[in-house]
Amino acid sequence: MTERLAPNSLLSQLDMQPRVRSFLARALEQGRTSHAYLFLGAPGSGKLEAAWALAQALICDDGGCGTCDHCVRVARRTHPDVHLFSPESATGYLIAQTRELLEDVALAPIRAKAKVYIVDRAEQLRANSANALLKTLEEPPAGVTFILLGTSADAMLPTIVSRCQCVPFRTLSEEQAVAAVERACGAPRGRCRMALSVTGGPARAAEFLKSAERQDARRATVRALDMLRRSDEADILMAAKDLVLAVKAPLDEVKSTQKAVLEQNADYLSRGALKQLEDRNKRELSARERSGIMEALASARSLLRDCLLRLEDPAADLVNEDVPEVVERLAAATDTAGAVRALEAVSRAEARIARNITPQLAIEVMLFDIRKALLCL
Repeated sequence: MTERLAPNSLLSQLDMQPRVRSFLARALEQGRTSHAYLFLGAPGSGKLEAAWALAQALICDDGGCGTCDHCVRVARRTHPDVHLFSPESATGYLIAQTRELLEDVALAPIRAKAKVYIVDRAEQLRANSANALLKTLEEPPAGVTFILLGTSADAMLPTIVSRCQCVPFRTLSEEQAVAAVERACGAPRGRCRMALSVTGGPARAAEFLKSAERQDARRATVRALDMLRRSDEADILMAAKDLVLAVKAPLDEVKSTQKAVLEQNADYLSRGALKQLEDRNKRELSARERSGIMEALASARSLLRDCLLRLEDPAADLVNEDVPEVVERLAAATDTAGAVRALEAVSRAEARIARNITPQLAIEVMLFDIRKALLCL
């Protein structure tokens, strides 16, 4: 059967996973989509991108035309009937998150004919959270679709796996991932490699390269590391503050969009529904800020890996080829052991943020630790 996909739809652009694209396209065309999917694959395999693509096709009145109001809102991650859930605790999902999801499932859609719930890192559903979800996952209300994302079925609770249609995603090679980013945004190969090292996935990398604010945050990270050799305590504290501000800059557009959605819905939503929408917006902003912080830490790791690579193999190609002079200065200031300790400082910062330590404090400590490591103090 020939796929009939709108050329602008997100689903039609899943070149990285042609089998997944064909499978989902057939289900949509035949009207036989499942009420619950479990997308399984390694990080960077495109699971989240595919989930948004499927959500667009389910929400759109024309199967994902890519141009209508519904499609635009889904593509911008601002549609009130498409919800993304991520673990809010370092140890997994909170029971309060599951309770809130179940309460929202019972409500009618706000703008569309259907509702979609994307549950990221579903392997982190605790037993009590998963048990609360099981009945709804097996028999959700009409028009509700769940898309769970996980690394492997073995890491999931069997009761969750048995209630979902499993969709495996193959692991992409670096060349395939770079090629996918090049097709998506037309950037040079070197820029695509850098973006992949920062974001971890082709779709995220393409979005990164289209965002001047996110690239500014990466440049702030590069500047912060570059100046560590000659910085005192006050300089480092100011650098951490500037970095956090740079990470928050892309959120201004999200806040503006959220405000517009609230104003549009204010006339026909109840006070309780508006409060839920406001709370969801706050969580979205918090999640995006956290994502931006982790992206900045990934930028630091990528640069430090280039430093380590330069120390071990001076002829090797750099990922951060746009700032070779920074890599050279960092490598000249330290040795292999120092570069390794600097990378460990980034990992510790990620762990602290996962435990809900204030991002600015975690970054301040990281910068001090990296300076100490690079200078072999």
